[in-house]
Formats: sequence, C-alpha cells, structure tokens
Amino acid sequence: MYDAATTATTVPATAEASPEEFRAALGQLASGVVLVTAHDEDEGPRGEDVGMTATAFLSVSLEPPLVMVSVREDSRMEEVLGRVDRWAVSVLASDQRTTAARFAMKGRVSDRLLFAELPHRRGAESGAPLVDGALATVECRTVERIPAGDHVLVIGHVLSAHVGAPTGGPLTYFRGQYRHLA
Repeated sequence: MYDAATTATTVPATAEASPEEFRAALGQLASGVVLVTAHDEDEGPRGEDVGMTATAFLSVSLEPPLVMVSVREDSRMEEVLGRVDRWAVSVLASDQRTTAARFAMKGRVSDRLLFAELPHRRGAESGAPLVDGALATVECRTVERIPAGDHVLVIGHVLSAHVGAPTGGPLTYFRGQYRHLA
C-alpha cells in the first residue's frame, strides 16, 4: 500500500532522476508510433500542413472519446496547436519507418517538402493530412492543453476514427530504435 507520508520522509525532496537515467529507463517501454498533423491556416494563402512523429499518444476516455498527445513546448507543432483547434493522428504501420524518421528529425527540411513526398489525403473533420496506409486515423478537436515540464499535453475530443486496411503490424519504438512486431 502506498503511504504518502512515509514516502515523503524516506525520499529526499531534492531527489530526481537525471535526464539520462530517465531516458534509459523509459526506453525499456515499447511505444506505438504516430504522426500528428495539423493544417495551419495562418501560413500563406492556402495554409501549411505541419507534422511531427510522436510516441507519447494515448487513449484518455471512451465516453466521451478523448485522446492525448505530448508535444514539446518549443516545437513548431505546439505553436500551431496553440492556434488551431483541429488536428489528426495517423497510427503508423511497420513499413512506414521512413515517414516516422523524416518527421522526427531535428533541423529537417520544411514540412511542405515532407508532405509533398508523403502519400496522404485531407481529413474531412480536421482538414489535417491523414497518412495513406496508416493502420488507423483519428481526427480531433482540442478540448484542453496542460503545461507539463518541457511539454504540453494536448487532449482532443475524437471527431472521427477509422481503421485502415489490415496490411501489417504497427511501427513501434523501443530502446531508441524503430521496430516492428515479429
């Protein structure tokens, strides 16, 4: 049984895992890989699509249908999600490793060029790109944004959800590498 009073006295208040320890420990947790996308109307006459690879994505509630994604506070995606309230998530298949890697790169080429090379369609509810060949897609409307350390937790109400053709397994991330289930 957890006892907050006992724990508070046995663990010094200044105790904290180092970023390296934390990353190594959580690297032991296999995660699914998704591409989070949004359409930013504020960029140019036709707007601009933006995307980022994420592994911190989860279901929050079945009724109402809610999901959450963790977005780095200093990222382009966080900036855009602060302006637009609709976005989408594509659950990547094991053969979409290149897509995940391209949208995860720091200092990458523009999103405009990445989307030009990516087979996708526009979501009817969000206007955001949905990746062709993804295992599933969900389109969301932001209902809450919660600052959390160097990230922002974005909670979205699911407006639509679709399962793609069952052509393979999911892309996963484990011990710092993209992997697929055997």
